[in-house]
Amino acid sequence: NRPDEDFQTALSELYLPMHERFYKQKEIDSRKLIFSYEWIDLKQAAKRSNQYYYNEDFTGGEYKGTVVNSKGETIPVKDRSAFIMHGKINVYPDTLVWMRDYTYSYNEPFARRYFWHAAYNNYPVVGVNWNQANAFAIWRTDLMRNYQQSQGEPVFQDYRLPSEAEWEYAARGGLDLSMYPWGGIYTRNVHGCFIANFKPLRGRYGDDGANRTLAVKKFAPNEYHLYDMAGNVSEWTSNAYDESAYSYTHDLNPDYRYNARAEDPPALKRKVIRGGSWKDVAYYLQVGARDYEYQDSAKSYIGFRCVRSYMGNDEFAWDANNF
Repeated sequence: NRPDEDFQTALSELYLPMHERFYKQKEIDSRKLIFSYEWIDLKQAAKRSNQYYYNEDFTGGEYKGTVVNSKGETIPVKDRSAFIMHGKINVYPDTLVWMRDYTYSYNEPFARRYFWHAAYNNYPVVGVNWNQANAFAIWRTDLMRNYQQSQGEPVFQDYRLPSEAEWEYAARGGLDLSMYPWGGIYTRNVHGCFIANFKPLRGRYGDDGANRTLAVKKFAPNEYHLYDMAGNVSEWTSNAYDESAYSYTHDLNPDYRYNARAEDPPALKRKVIRGGSWKDVAYYLQVGARDYEYQDSAKSYIGFRCVRSYMGNDEFAWDANNF
């Protein structure tokens, strides 16, 4: 019938044109998988210069400040919509990171199969840059919120990337003085087996069970029951990278952010990554170790995980409605 024909026509536009197909195999054109999203810039909205000024009889008022929009343009604040930022991004991972990151190395099987084959269903996502990871958290929030509203359930805190401090708190698992998420100063257990996926010794890359990524939950979790907080893949955080950030950020829930624009110098586009990965030595697996990558760069050794803020102050009230 007609609706089915319209549906098929719409779908056909998502596939590669015939002259770009390999052996004429039908394949999704990932260039067309664009996600449009919005977020509220609370930091700009909170500036005193951007507050709403009432007139004397409180029958109206106006905004007098300015904001920098998502295009990097400084515009006057006319109403609340000025604080709503808009973005667009391609959602498909960069499948060629396996080739680009390591030249003179046979990685074609990963480039061809890693991102879609069922054998890798439980492997960590890689090839996603910081901008894509951040957009995914917004999409996931919208998806879950629409579902909960349809069920008449209360809304919850947004999904987002963890801050650097939050990530380290979670990685420590309550073991404040521990070097690694599992506790202690060693990377082997009492049986002599490695307890994370990393690069232990030169020329013995597979001694920990894998020479690249490994399926999640292959190693024991930390005391907070979180898996792979060290090794396997490094993880994006929400924070911008600055070598001296610890000296000026707040002691209580430190958070340093800068949303770099396209024309900004590379140094301002650095984002903190944590946890170490399959290609790193043990130093980067330490809970206090930090590194960076550029927000528009995708790598074969960087993934991410989402978090939600806890609502309330009772640390023992483990109720799903509090997140």
